[in-house]
Amino acid sequence: MNKKHTPTVAFHTLGCKVNQHDTAIMAALFQDSGYAVVDFHEVADVYVVNTCTVTHLSDRKSRQMLRRAAGENPEAIVVACGCYAQTAAKELEGLDEVDLIIGTNERHRVVEAVEQFAKDHQRQIYLPEKNDLFYYENLPHERVSGMTRAYVKIQEGCNQFCTYCIIPYARGPLRSRSEDDTIEEINGLVAAGYKEVILTGIHIGAYGRGLKDETCDLTGLCRRILDETAIARLRIGSLEGVEVTDDLIEMIATNPRMARQLHLPLQSGCDQTLAAMRRPYDTAAFREMVAAIRARVPDIAITTDIMVGFPGETDEDFQASLAFADEMAFSDMHIFKYSQRDGTPAATMPNQVDPRIKDARAKEMAAVAARNKIAYEEALIGRRVRLLLEEPLGDGRWVGHSSNYLYVTVTGEGLSSGRFVDAVLTGRQEGRLQGELINSDEEE
Repeated sequence: MNKKHTPTVAFHTLGCKVNQHDTAIMAALFQDSGYAVVDFHEVADVYVVNTCTVTHLSDRKSRQMLRRAAGENPEAIVVACGCYAQTAAKELEGLDEVDLIIGTNERHRVVEAVEQFAKDHQRQIYLPEKNDLFYYENLPHERVSGMTRAYVKIQEGCNQFCTYCIIPYARGPLRSRSEDDTIEEINGLVAAGYKEVILTGIHIGAYGRGLKDETCDLTGLCRRILDETAIARLRIGSLEGVEVTDDLIEMIATNPRMARQLHLPLQSGCDQTLAAMRRPYDTAAFREMVAAIRARVPDIAITTDIMVGFPGETDEDFQASLAFADEMAFSDMHIFKYSQRDGTPAATMPNQVDPRIKDARAKEMAAVAARNKIAYEEALIGRRVRLLLEEPLGDGRWVGHSSNYLYVTVTGEGLSSGRFVDAVLTGRQEGRLQGELINSDEEE
């Protein structure tokens, strides 16, 4: 690596919000070491691909991006890190383009690993020892380049072992970050100018487990954040519906700093499929929870993940899932097709579903999702919302998110990223909600 100029590093992130958070941390580590972060499609000295292994498509995209990185600059150091690197290190060893392989609990070593490779050009694999996966890798940061909202990771790993999921094998067992470390990071982010924080992790509804000498849970953590930081808006990432407590619902209902949105993964609306997936609820329990949430927070946005084509899913099972998803009237749905993951129980289950059937089912589910998303948004037209502006579109137009995760366009003068504005929703245009600006100020 040429040391006569400022070294550059580029990142590409695949997969979930947790991966996005991990990438932001690694970028901060490089910046602290004197590197400049550049776009992935620019010529860089170092390329870091934060991989995903949720599906076969994720694996393939990870490999493609690693090869693309080497193509951008054949002299660059190419780093594969994240879930795919953790579970398929031997497979990645077969890619000549990859110089370093870094697992899911070794991200703190990424700069050290790159600097060492620059000296000796010896390919290395950095995977955590088994015992290391019982400890939370604490990597706080106080900046996320180019964003008005920051993800704060509070938990890692999962002990649930749903039959289709590779993540417990990639991320390791459940462990939590301390409340004090979380509070300290959020205060740093507030000082750096961030107005919204999203709590994220692999299984955040189980937050508190794995902490020594501490008795805490997600609701208690949220309460401390509201009491001990000045963050203007606190949003909770994905969590199991059966883990939503009455206290958490009450906090969302009564504290305007709590975002009025919850992401509750359903995965299937068929009880037989849920049992085969080893999910911790049935449709009756999910229905009851959603009803309780909406009764207390009527305008809340409830979003979800749902899978089609799980092994053994019959046409009748899928129709039951489709009908239940329609009944729940989610404000948005992430739909994905089941993908066999070696080492998971579902990979060897009989009656694997034909890919063409999965495609057809995904399209049917997407139609339900689109209809309910539009219905949720149109029901709120005429309502006043508070937006956190994020980016300009040109001609005085800006877009931002509301508390209930509506993505809204407004037009006005003197607007800026990271500023709160009030607007009345006026309609939908080109698939996006439009709002009429009322006022703008710096307080939530």
